[in-house]
Amino acid sequence: MSASPPASAQYNMAELTLRGVILGALITIVFTASNVYLGLKVGLTFSSAIPAAVISMAVLRLFGSASILENNMVQTQASAAGTLSAVIFILPGGDDVRKGLNDIWAGSIVSAAVALVTGGFRLLSEGLNVWAGIGAAIFRLPLGFSLALLGAGYLIGIVAGVAVLIGVIISWVFAVPILSMLTPASPGTTLAAYATGLWGSQVRFMGAGTIGVAAVWTLITLFRPMVAGVRESLRSRSTFDDGSERPLTDRDLPVRAIALIGVAVMALLTLIFSVFLIDARLSLPLLCGLVAMSLAFSCVFGFLVAAACGYMAGLVGSSSSPISGIGIIAMILVSLLLLASGSVDHLLDAPGSSKLPIALAIFVTAAIIAIAAIANDNLQDLKTGWLVGATPYRQQIALLIGCVVGAAVISPILELLYNAYGFVGALPRPGMDASHALAAPQATLMTAIANGIFTHQLNWTMILIGVAIGALLIVIDIVLEKRGSKARVPALAVGLGIYLPPSVGMALVAGALIAWGLQLHLAKRKASGDKAGAGRIERRGVLVTSGLIVGESLMGVILAAVIGATGRDDPLALVGAGFAPAAQWLGLAVFALVIAWFVRRLLKAA
Repeated sequence: MSASPPASAQYNMAELTLRGVILGALITIVFTASNVYLGLKVGLTFSSAIPAAVISMAVLRLFGSASILENNMVQTQASAAGTLSAVIFILPGGDDVRKGLNDIWAGSIVSAAVALVTGGFRLLSEGLNVWAGIGAAIFRLPLGFSLALLGAGYLIGIVAGVAVLIGVIISWVFAVPILSMLTPASPGTTLAAYATGLWGSQVRFMGAGTIGVAAVWTLITLFRPMVAGVRESLRSRSTFDDGSERPLTDRDLPVRAIALIGVAVMALLTLIFSVFLIDARLSLPLLCGLVAMSLAFSCVFGFLVAAACGYMAGLVGSSSSPISGIGIIAMILVSLLLLASGSVDHLLDAPGSSKLPIALAIFVTAAIIAIAAIANDNLQDLKTGWLVGATPYRQQIALLIGCVVGAAVISPILELLYNAYGFVGALPRPGMDASHALAAPQATLMTAIANGIFTHQLNWTMILIGVAIGALLIVIDIVLEKRGSKARVPALAVGLGIYLPPSVGMALVAGALIAWGLQLHLAKRKASGDKAGAGRIERRGVLVTSGLIVGESLMGVILAAVIGATGRDDPLALVGAGFAPAAQWLGLAVFALVIAWFVRRLLKAA
C-alpha cells in the first residue's frame, strides 16, 4: 500500500466500529448462505461487495453519524468474495442509496418468487433441453432458466459469456456427438441418458485439462509481479526511512502480527488435519507424517496461491482469478504427493477407510481453495479502501472477522442443504429424487480426479486433449491482445463452459448477451451526450442482477429448511412428474418475461 492516498481522504471519520462489525456479520451470514447454495447448485459464486455496500449504506444512514469509511469497513467484512470497488461505484448520495436498495429488493423478490414456484411448487422447470440424433451422433440444445445465473452472466460480461458459449459448443456440438458415433448407445438407453453419461465420464475431463493449463499459464505470467509484491509487503513499516510516520492509508498490519496469526493458523491446521485422520486408527508415525505433509503443502502451495490469486484479483477482478484451475492443480499435486510418499496402501488398509486417500486429498485441497478465495477478497477490498482513504490494517482486521463469521455459517448451511437435497452421487436417504440433488460440479470433478489417480484410471486422453485446447486458446488470446483487439478468448472461461452443466452455461450466456445489448444501447446514449443517464443504467443493472442472485439463492436455503422440517422431499409440490413437459414451456415463458421486465426497469432508470 505504498501509493499516495486520495487527496480527499478524511482521517477523522469513524472506521471500525462495533455497530459496523455487527451489521457486517449479519450481512455476511445472508450472503454466505446465498453463495454456498449457488456454488453447490451450479458451481459458481457471486460478488456480494456491491449489494453489501448498498445495504450497509441504507442501514448506517439511520444513525446519522455514519461515514463512508465505516460503510467501507462493513462491506469489507461482508463481501465474502468482493470483486468491485463498490463504495465508489454506487456513490453515497441520499436518493442513490434509496434507489439502489429498491433495485436490490426488486431483483430479490422477483427471483425468490420464481424460485419458489420452480423449486417449491414445481410448476416451472429449471431448464429446457432439445435432443436430436443424427445417425449415431447425439446433439443437445440446452436452455437454463435460473435467474441467479442470468444475473451472474450479466455481471461477467460478453467476453466471458462468449467464451463459455464456445465451451458449450465444444462439448455438445463436437465432443459428445463424436464420442457417441464412436461408441453407439446400447439398446434401451435413451439419448439423454447416454449423452449425459459420455459428457460426465469423458468430456468433463477435457474441461479440466483446459482449466488446468489456463491456471498454470496465469501462475507463470504472474510470477515476477507476485515476487515483487511479496518483497514490498515484507518491507512494509509504520515509518519511512527518515523516521517520519507513514499516513494511515499506508499502514498494514505489522509483520509481527502477521507472523503470529500465521503461527496460530498453522497450529489450527495441524489440529484439524489430526482430528480428520485420528479415527482411521493409523500408526503414530504414519499419522504424524501425513499431518506434517498436509500442513507443509498447505503452507507452501497456499502461499504461492494467495499471492497469485490476490494479484490477479487486484488487476482484473476476482471473477477472472483461476480458483477452479488452482483447485484442480492442487488436487493432482496432493494426490501425486500421497502416491510418492508410499502411504496410500497403508491408508487403504485402514479399517473402514477404503476411500481415505481420496478424502485426505480433497480435505487438503479445500484448504488451498479457501486460501485462494480469501486472497481474492483481500486485494479487491483493500483497493476499495484505498480509493476512499481507509486504513489498511483496520480493513485487514475486518476481513479476519468476516472470515471467522463466514466459516461459522458455512458448516450448518452445508449440512442443511445436504440433508434437504443431497449431492449428485451422494444422497442422504434412499428413495430421494436424484434430479433435485445439487450438482456441486467442481467437487464432483475434484473427486473424480483424485479417484482416477489413486485407482490409476484417470482419463488422461481427454485431459491432454483439454490441455491442447487450452494451449491453443492461450496462443490465440495472446495474438488478439497484441493486435489490440477487443475480442478475447479466455481459456479459463472456455474450460468452464466445457465442464459445467450446459443449462448453467447457457443461462450465463443469456445474461452476458443482455449485458452486451444494453452496452450497445448505452454507447449510443453516451455518444449523444447522455452520459449521466447511461451511468445510472449501468449502476442499477449491477444492483438488480445482484438481487436476482441473492433472491434465488436464499429461497433455495429456505426451501431446504422446509424440507428438513417436514422430512419430505417435495413438501410444497402442487403437481406430479407428469407435469414436467408443460413446466418446461412455462419456465421458458416466465424466463422471457423476467428478462423483459429487467430490461424495461433499467431503461426507465434514465
